[in-house]
Amino acid sequence: MKFEVTILGSSSATPIFNRNPTAQVLNINEKLYLVDCAEGTQQQMLRFDVKASRIDYIFISHLHGDHYLGLVGLLSSMHLNGRKKALKIFGPPPLKEIVDLQLKYSETTLHYPLEWVFTDATTKGIILENQDIFVETIPLDHRIPCTGFLFRQKKRLRKLIKEQIEELEIPVAYYSAIKKGNDYTAPDGTVYKNSTLTIEPAEPKSYAYVSDTLYVEKYLAQINSATLLYHEATFLNDMLDRANQTHHTTALQAGEVAVRVNAEKLVIGHFSARYKTLNELLEEAQSVFPNTELAVEGKTFVISE
Repeated sequence: MKFEVTILGSSSATPIFNRNPTAQVLNINEKLYLVDCAEGTQQQMLRFDVKASRIDYIFISHLHGDHYLGLVGLLSSMHLNGRKKALKIFGPPPLKEIVDLQLKYSETTLHYPLEWVFTDATTKGIILENQDIFVETIPLDHRIPCTGFLFRQKKRLRKLIKEQIEELEIPVAYYSAIKKGNDYTAPDGTVYKNSTLTIEPAEPKSYAYVSDTLYVEKYLAQINSATLLYHEATFLNDMLDRANQTHHTTALQAGEVAVRVNAEKLVIGHFSARYKTLNELLEEAQSVFPNTELAVEGKTFVISE
């Protein structure tokens, strides 16, 4: 199952040095999930060939403008481009009021329904489940209510051993039951154990999106063993006092989080406008967690294939 994330924006607060504020898109089994939607996200989608018509889920972490100011424009473009199917938006309760107000005063009535799911920044909870994944909120510690999002694959069915299935000429009608772990009884009464017909599927993968936050204990257990961890790294550690004042994280702290939660890979982003180049941030995180990369715009990180 395809499971990958493409970075659309990696700056904090303002667009600068050819970096746009936060937005990224997940492709999960050819369904698209937009995570945050800063100013300029539509332009980034055009630049990196992300089709808005394929997005059915939008997740907004919090109500600082560098995470949601592109949302109404995107909704309006979907409307102008003839969208009819429903769009689900996951975010803080006041977000609906903001969207409704802007649509009201532009006298816009969308041609498609918005389905709202409100997040609670005080407690974790599953906000979406479909045939592919679970999505949970991650309560964070920022200046205003803020959540991250944990995307977890569902455990897949067992995989058929093609050669065995073909040799025994097992009818297709039995495949589903065998994948679910059942044995197969041949017409002559011979029972073939499931373990001889299938193999275990790959372990479910996960993607943890840790938006704006102080480095605190409360979210670490939830993101333990993340396959891919995106963590904000707004400042270098020599700006730790500023990071604490603004409820942000340093690159060194992001690396320490990855170590503590036993992540497989770390991607850092949400870079302060004070940094024209990002190598120092990368090196600082890599000093404690070598398998770290920058959230470079347009780069796609494969979680599973």
